[in-house]
Amino acid sequence: MSKHLSKEELQTDPLLQNVARATTFFNENRTLIISVFIGIVVVVGSLIGYSYYINNQEQQAQELLSTAERFYSEGDYERALEGNYDGKELTFGFLAIANEFSGTEAGNLANYYASVSSFKLGNIEDALIHFEQFEMPSGILGVGSISFYASMLKENNNLEKAAKTYIKAAEWNVNESTTPYNLLEAAKIYYGLGKLEEAKQLTERIKKEFTNSSEATEAIRLDGKISISSI
Repeated sequence: MSKHLSKEELQTDPLLQNVARATTFFNENRTLIISVFIGIVVVVGSLIGYSYYINNQEQQAQELLSTAERFYSEGDYERALEGNYDGKELTFGFLAIANEFSGTEAGNLANYYASVSSFKLGNIEDALIHFEQFEMPSGILGVGSISFYASMLKENNNLEKAAKTYIKAAEWNVNESTTPYNLLEAAKIYYGLGKLEEAKQLTERIKKEFTNSSEATEAIRLDGKISISSI
């Protein structure tokens, strides 16, 4: 036989009390609640629309990048950088892609291509500027770009920063191949600058941690030069 709750029991039921409170709160704040709900719907809709827009931008940028990459692979760095117009069709170069599609992965990669292309054309200052717009990938994929940046700094006679950047490349992803190479490049620069202690620390690390690398042999030879210079 079912039990009928009294009026007093119903009034003290926790669930019913919460429902009653919620109903009262809604009635008292109806306008605010509806406004917040509409706001949430607008935000969610905007996020979905933005995601679609970004995906569309990425696809378009990748298509444009492939054409510029073709010029690059052919060694035509000027057209790869600036784009090309043959009287019928206008193709985007790395500079335009990086500018127009800055929020995409292809746009970011275009910055790196623009840096390398400018360097190939002998425009080191421009190459450095373009590189600074590039967001380096994590892991082993970022090592080459950092090492390239160090090479440009070295070419531009910014030796102290070049050495530090080679060390950054070495530490970006520690492995048996790229790490000893970049450490040795930094050691050579420090040796050339007369910073023998810094150079010695790097050659010692190469000999200790990367014994079987070809750079270890070069580090031993550089150690000999450092010892002579220290006398």
